[in-house]
Amino acid sequence: MDEILKYFPNLTDIQKEQFEKLDFLYHDWNEKINVISRKDIDALYTKHILHSLGIAKIIKFEPGTYVLDVGTGGGFPGIPLAILFPETRFHLIDIIAKKIKVVQGVVDALDLKNVKAEQLRAENVKGDFDFIVSRAVTNMPDFVSWVKTKIKKNNKHELKNGILYLKGGDLTEELKDFPKATEYNLADFFEDEFFETKKVVHLPLKFVV
Repeated sequence: MDEILKYFPNLTDIQKEQFEKLDFLYHDWNEKINVISRKDIDALYTKHILHSLGIAKIIKFEPGTYVLDVGTGGGFPGIPLAILFPETRFHLIDIIAKKIKVVQGVVDALDLKNVKAEQLRAENVKGDFDFIVSRAVTNMPDFVSWVKTKIKKNNKHELKNGILYLKGGDLTEELKDFPKATEYNLADFFEDEFFETKKVVHLPLKFVV
């Protein structure tokens, strides 16, 4: 928790309480339904929560922004971002029912009114979104094919509407067909060595009728 406060010092009391509760909630759920690997659960704040909040170092979501989290797993990056941006709406989806059960349990325990969790494939989501976030669920070409028709037409932010993707390593090959993609190194924002190869990729997508 100290790590979160180090990089996000202006949290409200409610946000601090919600972030603090995540430790108990994920340890408790993980004993029932394994959604975080055993070796990672003890590094929850670095490898999952702070990693998710890397997106918040790239963009500050305006009130009323609508965000889709594809392949959310146990709720990352969606839940940490929903705590940080209570006036932004988040739709968290995953195809695995037990993962959505965990997400819903955490959302209910934190009383997060700005989160909807659903077992659903990205291709079947109804509606359109300002941004689509995810954490390395697949390669970028496949991911784009899933979500390219779900982007809102009007931009509210300096960053154009599109994908904000948490990825690691050398992405040269994967992004070669996406010249408009921008890579942001999380090591520029966070000191822990875990972030040395971690990035946020922003890929603007045009509204498609």
